[in-house]
Amino acid sequence: MLLKNYKPILHLFIFALAACVLHKAAFLVLEVNAQNFYYSIEFLYLIFFGLSALLYLILLIVKKKNFEIVGMAFLFGTFTQMLLGYLILRPILENKSGEVMVEKVSFFITFILFLLFETLLTVRLLNEKR
Repeated sequence: MLLKNYKPILHLFIFALAACVLHKAAFLVLEVNAQNFYYSIEFLYLIFFGLSALLYLILLIVKKKNFEIVGMAFLFGTFTQMLLGYLILRPILENKSGEVMVEKVSFFITFILFLLFETLLTVRLLNEKR
């Protein structure tokens, strides 16, 4: 039972690793120079993996204490993650050079991928029988 609860974090790690490798491969194929980015791709994936894993662990605790508010806890966690994402993105937004557009798109793709995976994990958590 304990392994069943924490197995999605392993899936999240595998997802993050695969997505990061695909992201780097796409940059190699498209010949995008990521050296001038404010944040490295690996750093972004590490941050979003950490936030997603933390949110899932919090949802597990909330589920154990009061199953009725898991959805609200997810919404609050997602809001908090969006706020932190904005704070991370702010230096990129302030940069007015033309090269920064690729970095912005890369950031939002990473953010959306993790948001989708978190949503799927939460839906699975909510669909479990008590």
